[in-house]
Amino acid sequence: MEVLFFGIAKDIVGASHKVFSTNEHRPNSVGELKQLLIQEYSELAKLSSLAVAVNSEYALDHVPLRDNDEVAVIPPVSGG
Repeated sequence: MEVLFFGIAKDIVGASHKVFSTNEHRPNSVGELKQLLIQEYSELAKLSSLAVAVNSEYALDHVPLRDNDEVAVIPPVSGG
């Protein structure tokens, strides 16, 4: 499973993507993914929101994740 990072999330993680290989723990849901990322990158917890899209569709925490999913982590966006 590939996770793409955008905006400030990309800056916090220090990379534009992360791949969960088959031999490491892969999150089973969007909520579990958020928890894992916050454990690894504590600065993500300081964001006011963190949207996740699975295969180009916004997803709630209960949505399951599969090995071949493309997941995007989208931080809050400000405009003006």
